[in-house]
Amino acid sequence: MSGTGKSTVLAELGRGGYRVVDTDDPGWKIGELWDEEKIARLLAEDGPTLFVSGTVENQGRFYDRFDAVVLLSAPTDVLLDRIATRTTNEWGKSSQQRALILEHIRDVEPLLRATCTHEIDTTAPLADVVAQLGTIAEG
Repeated sequence: MSGTGKSTVLAELGRGGYRVVDTDDPGWKIGELWDEEKIARLLAEDGPTLFVSGTVENQGRFYDRFDAVVLLSAPTDVLLDRIATRTTNEWGKSSQQRALILEHIRDVEPLLRATCTHEIDTTAPLADVVAQLGTIAEG
């Protein structure tokens, strides 16, 4: 979900030596869906533990290839405050985008929660969130 701290967490995981991919970055999607061939190649690569971030309608097609599916979450007021004050991403600042975020919280987040293997509340300190992800990665 927007504002959970995905980009911040990915950056910290990357500094810790993990491979990280944010599928919101250019090149990972065809329209609003993951480029399935590209994601399949990524997941077939050997290397250090890989963390993939993103939410798209076809992500479930890959769940059997992930060791864990983690939902990063935070209360709605926290998400909206983070989005309003962040300086690294302008998305979510318009009233239309905020309405879409609220719609996603209402309609999409429950679906993600139902299919995830773990949920982490990102109101915890960043170091704690990263440590929890490291523990999950260790299996």
